[in-house]
Amino acid sequence: MPAFNTLDDLSADSRVLVRLDLNSPIEDGTPQDNRRFERHAETVRELAEAGHRVVLLAHQGRPGRDDFTSLGGHAEILADRVGRDVGFVADTYGDEALEAIDALDAGEILLLENTRMCDDELPEASPEEKAETEFVRTLAPLFDAYVNDAYSAAHRKHASLVGFPLVLPAYAGRVMETEYEANTAIATREFDGPVTMVVGGTKATDVIGVMDALDDRVDRFLLGGVAGELFLRAAGHPVGRDVGERDLFDEQWERNRELIESVLDERGDAIRLASDLAYEGPDGERAEVPVDDIGEKETGYLDVGATTVADYEPAIRESDAVFVKGALGVFEDERFADGTVGILDAIAETDCFSVVGGGDTSRAIEMYGLSEADFSHVSIAGGAYIRALTGEPLPAVETLEAAAERRRD
Repeated sequence: MPAFNTLDDLSADSRVLVRLDLNSPIEDGTPQDNRRFERHAETVRELAEAGHRVVLLAHQGRPGRDDFTSLGGHAEILADRVGRDVGFVADTYGDEALEAIDALDAGEILLLENTRMCDDELPEASPEEKAETEFVRTLAPLFDAYVNDAYSAAHRKHASLVGFPLVLPAYAGRVMETEYEANTAIATREFDGPVTMVVGGTKATDVIGVMDALDDRVDRFLLGGVAGELFLRAAGHPVGRDVGERDLFDEQWERNRELIESVLDERGDAIRLASDLAYEGPDGERAEVPVDDIGEKETGYLDVGATTVADYEPAIRESDAVFVKGALGVFEDERFADGTVGILDAIAETDCFSVVGGGDTSRAIEMYGLSEADFSHVSIAGGAYIRALTGEPLPAVETLEAAAERRRD
């Protein structure tokens, strides 16, 4: 069990400051609805229905980026998901925000402006330093409790994540609670049968680190994506190199070559590599080629092939637990979704403990009509999921645990 307090421990009739992660794709200046709104709505609805006065903090993008914008549109999406009005004020801790917070009645919900529009929010610093910022010192006295539901941002040392738990009674929201339990299961649970990890995506550096860290917890790794090609390169195949304008492989190869080669050397019997790869043929259709038939990489490979999926499926079906980090292909293009969707189908049909991690991979479940209920947990976290798998500390979780310890003392 986690060492932090949850909503089950929260006193009745509280004014609660709640940190969410509503960071979303922005199209034409408008936030797009996604799984994060749906998940966080559960926490917000529970608090409002219990009669708490609920004030929400969230972020969107970073200063200087195209997706750095106000949260007004986020309030509208969240209101639809919660089934209650969500007020919005374009201020975070100025007079307008303070007046709106003071005016809240029981069961009402208010979203404050983008936390990253505050100078105190972003610079990474210790929780003690963040607790002393004007942002935290101004808002904290207005609240009875702080709830962190932003597991997907828990690897950050930002004021809204680590400052408030030092000065307020602090609790985990339902997303924080369920994400933490599922994503740490690979390190904390004992499984009766084989444990399998599906490794893909474009950020090979992350997943190679996971493979190295989990070598004693995972019985076999099924590889695809950029990481899969880099391991094929280490095994002597002429792939895992940049071609054309793509800049995915060479830099990551140089950075990770020694680690890839050592992992392959030490755990080669546990690592399954693709036997065929898919690419865009001359007619624009999907084409596949056996890896052994590739003499030189002349095109980008966008998915694993059908033979690879057939090779990987038995390993999944006999597993007691399967963890997924990264897609096996560019599933956003329906032509190259076969690998990712085929593997997800096999997991869904298997009676095993399963965690699908990373926002991008979890989108494939929705895009291709799979049922989220067929998986033990579908994570909305990226960086925090990687940290949990590798056993690295999550500062926002540590501050929740420290807050719980202070209350026990």
